[in-house]
Amino acid sequence: MKKEQNIDDVQEPINNAPPEVKQIIERVWQLEKSRLDKKSFSHINDDILMIIKESVR
Repeated sequence: MKKEQNIDDVQEPINNAPPEVKQIIERVWQLEKSRLDKKSFSHINDDILMIIKESVR
């Protein structure tokens, strides 16, 4: 039971985030997932910055 509450605590900021923030989180998660699938360990900062800039526009 306590483990489930910890998961809820971690996800609360995401669940309560505005749609724009949720979109950024989703895109960054997909990017990281694809990079892990390809075992790509190059820098990700530029890609994350691009996602944020696109979302802010």
